[in-house]
Amino acid sequence: MANLINNVKDKPAGDEDHPVAHDVEAVNGPLNRELFEAKKKIYPKRTKGNFRTFKWISMILLLGFYYIGPWIRWDRGPTSPNQAILVDFEHSRFYFFFIEIWPQELYYIAGLLIMSAFALFLVTASVGRAWCGYACPQTVWVDLFITVERWIEGDRNARMRLDKAPWTFRKIYLRVFKHGIWLLIAAATGGAWIFYFMDAPTLFNQLIHFEAASVAYGTIIFFVLATYTFGGHLREQVCTYMCPWPRIQAVMMDIDSLVVTYHGTRGEPRMSVKKAKKAAAANEPTGDCVDCNMCVVVCPMGIDIRDGIQLECITCGLCIDACNDVMDKVGKPRGLIAYDTINNEKIRQTNREATHADGIRWPWHNYRNYVYLGLFLLVGFVMLYSLSTRDRFAINALHDRNPLYVQLADGSIRNSFEIKLLNMQGKLRHFVIYTEGLEGASFTTTGTNQKDGKVIISIEPDRVKAFRAFVNVHRDDLPDGKQTDFRIIAEEINGGEKGIYKAKFHTPEKAK
Repeated sequence: MANLINNVKDKPAGDEDHPVAHDVEAVNGPLNRELFEAKKKIYPKRTKGNFRTFKWISMILLLGFYYIGPWIRWDRGPTSPNQAILVDFEHSRFYFFFIEIWPQELYYIAGLLIMSAFALFLVTASVGRAWCGYACPQTVWVDLFITVERWIEGDRNARMRLDKAPWTFRKIYLRVFKHGIWLLIAAATGGAWIFYFMDAPTLFNQLIHFEAASVAYGTIIFFVLATYTFGGHLREQVCTYMCPWPRIQAVMMDIDSLVVTYHGTRGEPRMSVKKAKKAAAANEPTGDCVDCNMCVVVCPMGIDIRDGIQLECITCGLCIDACNDVMDKVGKPRGLIAYDTINNEKIRQTNREATHADGIRWPWHNYRNYVYLGLFLLVGFVMLYSLSTRDRFAINALHDRNPLYVQLADGSIRNSFEIKLLNMQGKLRHFVIYTEGLEGASFTTTGTNQKDGKVIISIEPDRVKAFRAFVNVHRDDLPDGKQTDFRIIAEEINGGEKGIYKAKFHTPEKAK
């Protein structure tokens, strides 16, 4: 495996005719890979451009939402928590702004996971590992840690010099400062995570006064260690060795998927600007690549994209920004490194000026992507429809099994039930309970109001109301057989929802 050359020296900033050439090789090369090799530190250089800007925007939005999310308030009434996003284990509830998910509605979580899978399939089939390059938590936090490192210790060459320098007061100060900031970020990451599972202000107050549960402190410690280790030390090794997603994505991509591509047909033979001028004067072939290695030094994964598609590449596009900047300086067109497909690159090997008429096409021409998009939209539509029409009330009745029925002195048969009514709204609701399908039946309960053979029940907000109910029917009014189907109905007073539970009335078999 290629080694990173450690004796890198500062060079002049360069000009339009002579861009800086970095004496560096890729840490992760495509050939001669060993089964095990000690980690070689990567020093990504800062770059500017459209893809770097997009990564800034993505990082700020994702981290901002993650850290601020638990503190966003959402009014749900006096009986419900006002935290916008909350996984409430105590009351078995999940809140997401105006959406409230109960335990029996976990299929919505399954639907969301299915939608996420189809979205990931679509992104991978279309633009390769864009998820890894812009939205993966590992990438986002590593980007944040590198930003802090660059802010404290300087850019690439300054960090390399600091690593080689003896341990002076300045070096110790910079290292302590850097690792202290990293640990603060890691602590904020762990704290933000547990705030999603309990009211954030309440839990924060408990944490600082050492009154929180031990599991809260344990979770924070775990996230501190994981974030600090993965973001500050392991970095690209997590993506290369620990994460299975690169292998999974490899089987989901094809020759029409966008990947970061070096256009070798245009760039080769690569040579410096001076050599290119001499070759041109001698009528020898030259490529657009000036062999400055800028694409290597800005890569957070330590690869040389000119070696072709590699497992480590997360398609972040930073090498594109770096190369475009060099092309601008030497007066050549941008796009020597760009998002492109393998199929398009094969076509350009025979025709550098190939167009759509020559077979050049983009991922949206792949019908598989339309299938992923259609499935994503279908599941999303079904979930939206289900959420907008779902019941906010449920009724359940459990028949007494011992005994199944009781024969009364007046010839009536009694069946007993344990009835539970669930109010899934944040307001007090009133229901009338009665039966249908049993001629001459009487419906009574204990401890409730009754009127005209019907039971009136009030249910507190977000609560379950349980009570015992008795259904009596005279033996002569029952049909032949051991059981009769009937319905227990709960209907909201003054309009609203209506719940129906199909039950069975058990009786002794009539003598023939």
